[in-house]
Amino acid sequence: MEPDFSGWATKNNLRCSDGRTIMPDAFAHQNQMKVPLVWQHQHNQPVNVLGHAVLENRKEGVYAYAYFNDSPAADNAKTLVKHGDITSLSIYANNLSQQGKNVMHGDIKEVSLVLSGANPGAFIDNVNIAHASGMETLVDEAIIYTGLELEHANTQGDNVATPTQSDKTVQDVFDTLSEEQKNVVYYLIGEAMKGNGGNGGSASHSDLGEDATIEEVFDTLSHQQKDAVYIILGEALDGQESGGSINHSDIDTESIANDIIQHFKEDGMSRNVFDQSTGGGSSARPTLTHSQLKEIVEDAQKMGSFKESFLAHAGTYGIDDIDILFPDAKALSNSPEIIGRRTEWVAAVINGTKHSPFSRIKSTAADLTADEARAKGYVKGNLKKDEVIKLLKRVTTPTTIYKKQKLDRDDIIDITDLDVVAWLKAEMRLMLDEELARAVLIGDGRAADDEDHIDSDHIRPIADDDSMYAHQVTIGNDLDPGATVEAILRSRTFYKGTGTPTLFTTDGVLTDLILQKDKVGRRLYATEAELAAALRVDKIVTVEVMEDRPDILAILVNLADYTLGADQGGNVSMFDDFDIDYNQYKYLIETRVSGALTKPKSALVLKQTVGTFVTPGTPSYNGTTHVISIPATAGVVYSIDGNDVSGDVTISETTEVDARPAAGYTFPANTVTNWTYVYTA
Repeated sequence: MEPDFSGWATKNNLRCSDGRTIMPDAFAHQNQMKVPLVWQHQHNQPVNVLGHAVLENRKEGVYAYAYFNDSPAADNAKTLVKHGDITSLSIYANNLSQQGKNVMHGDIKEVSLVLSGANPGAFIDNVNIAHASGMETLVDEAIIYTGLELEHANTQGDNVATPTQSDKTVQDVFDTLSEEQKNVVYYLIGEAMKGNGGNGGSASHSDLGEDATIEEVFDTLSHQQKDAVYIILGEALDGQESGGSINHSDIDTESIANDIIQHFKEDGMSRNVFDQSTGGGSSARPTLTHSQLKEIVEDAQKMGSFKESFLAHAGTYGIDDIDILFPDAKALSNSPEIIGRRTEWVAAVINGTKHSPFSRIKSTAADLTADEARAKGYVKGNLKKDEVIKLLKRVTTPTTIYKKQKLDRDDIIDITDLDVVAWLKAEMRLMLDEELARAVLIGDGRAADDEDHIDSDHIRPIADDDSMYAHQVTIGNDLDPGATVEAILRSRTFYKGTGTPTLFTTDGVLTDLILQKDKVGRRLYATEAELAAALRVDKIVTVEVMEDRPDILAILVNLADYTLGADQGGNVSMFDDFDIDYNQYKYLIETRVSGALTKPKSALVLKQTVGTFVTPGTPSYNGTTHVISIPATAGVVYSIDGNDVSGDVTISETTEVDARPAAGYTFPANTVTNWTYVYTA
């Protein structure tokens, strides 16, 4: 049965108004499926069903063959289509899945005739979006408009493509080809024969016209017709049936062969294209013999890779450029993996601070620690003295922090695997937040005369703040982790901040502290929570950028005592602009903010004297002679039971060797400084 009309229900790679794109084969599982044909996506009454449509998945999209039923509504719609009043199709789909902005899968529930005012292009109007692991599942429905024109059937013999049928033979399908399409088939077989040692002749210039190319004409074939061509080519080259979805058990090869022979005889071809033997009767097809396969395997053993060996022999055995057959590499993610520092601590800093709607921060404190502020005893007849209170004031003004990027418009258009603009903006916000958090804790690390330096008078780093607000404690660089824990606890008395502080440190320092053991080798702290409880802090946060400040071991602070202030309009803002002269999009993210501790003695900064960094060497032990050999490493002092040792030391029991830095030297964090050697008689 001929369809009443056909047309594109939807096409691939059309960017929707909300940025989504319908990907190839999103509806491939519905190839040859029959769905209702309705009017304007109306599902509420049977009268709106006008017939049905057979879907055909193609590389360009989904093509629909529509059949009207005999209802009055269908007859009216048929008249509208025939008259050209209705020229557009659209689909109704649900169970849509997408990766990023790309629609990867869905189920077409019906095809609709729609008014011609539909958006030319496609847009998806959806609701109820649920997120899960980078894939968005649209559990509701979507109406996808394409505004594509229909192809009309009429009684004057217009050629309207029909859906594939499983009971057609290759001969039936071949007979449906136009003369031009048959010429293409002849040409393809001739070229295949030439590439297989034959004398295929030429049909490209004399028979295909001046304007049409082989590819253009071949693309006009339906999938069914292309399947038939593939089968004919397989028969021509292999002399046996090849697979396919078409029933070709009764191919009239003789009739088709005679047509092809007659065609190529006109070009000087003298042999049957279905005969693959040469004049001597030997096959012209390249073969792989047992000895050649044995050679490939032997080389694979030498190379350590069967693939490399096979590729090395591919050209020898008739497979040139076989790497073309390997599939293209697929990206595991729709966005690049960022190579950067760990930034989990950034949110803890930004979210932990107090935020003020004013960018000029003033803090006032009254010093009641002086003797003049103490209450006094009275002796009768003496003058009563006035109390003296010293007031302290500090004002912090704002500064601007920004990040700027630009992209060529051509690059934005050409990058189709991800939304590069959204990814870039997310990266800019991440880096801005990290820079602000770094400035709050330890400063930005740039020299004061660097034009990119964030002025520490506007965002005051806790690590270098005045001792009135951040108490500084300096310990020796030769203390072991146990002594460091003790120093932190003894310094805790200087903390006057709000509640329980958080300890900010590096991963290396945390490792040194948590790996402490008792005399029998048991861990003192099984978890970070146990170590935090021992240090009398709320939690421990590792900060990778603190590794740039090896003089700082730890910062104890409750960030509720640190205020970030920004006036209205000075908060984090994103700007974008287009430079018409250079065809570039430019992006700017910035904030104007001030920051400072506002409560005296609200932070505790633990520092160490930093000398020349040196890593201790590991002593060696001879279990036969019971001799420990101490390496001579400059800047490292080794000791056993508190006594300094060097050279060879003979032991008579299980012995521990400790290392500490000499004066003017420092060990890096997370360095092994203790070794135990078991004495065996």
